[in-house]
Amino acid sequence: MSPEPEDESIEQVPPVGHVRVVYLGPVAPHWEVQAVEGDPEVTDAFRDRALARLVLLPPHDPQFRRNRERVVRDAERENLTLDWDLGFEEAETVQQAAPL
Repeated sequence: MSPEPEDESIEQVPPVGHVRVVYLGPVAPHWEVQAVEGDPEVTDAFRDRALARLVLLPPHDPQFRRNRERVVRDAERENLTLDWDLGFEEAETVQQAAPL
């Protein structure tokens, strides 16, 4: 029996916008959410939710990882392309977060 064909009825919808989250440094406010392109209503609403999750968290805080995942899921729900500019290589963060 051959494997069933993938569901072709699911279409890939192009993103409705592009947003960049930038770490500004250790002094509050730590974050800036920049709308690169897209509908201002969608990106502004996303900015408000993202900043509410990140406002007091520097990237080395353990809560940041959990809230970052929530921001990523929110961007996926809104069909936004999301970039992170933490000011350093993210591989360093992944290595530090990995259990030994």
